[in-house]
Amino acid sequence: MTLPSNFEDLITEAESLNLYKKLILQLNKDLLYANIDLEFHKDTLPTSLKLVLQETIFNLINSKFSDYLNLLYIVDVSEIKIKNLDGSDVLKMSEDVTFLLLQREWQKVWYKSKYV
Repeated sequence: MTLPSNFEDLITEAESLNLYKKLILQLNKDLLYANIDLEFHKDTLPTSLKLVLQETIFNLINSKFSDYLNLLYIVDVSEIKIKNLDGSDVLKMSEDVTFLLLQREWQKVWYKSKYV
């Protein structure tokens, strides 16, 4: 599996394989496990998904850092990838973390559809 390199490619691939709704369901499940008060409707537009999730990540980084770390752990985002991000601009970092989080969720959904 080759991971999408940007948000647009990820959404295009998810929609072409009819897995976008499953991506949202997987994200909702992990948000619930992480005790994050956020749930997306299965018909949420990709742009809304990205913006709301990025805003949530931004707020978690700034005010609930332990919840942010817990979410990364629950989703299983690569620690190495997180450490490689530039933390000097929190807004840019929240955008990058949002993509890494969605990328990992996409990996889970893709593997389940392919092998389960």
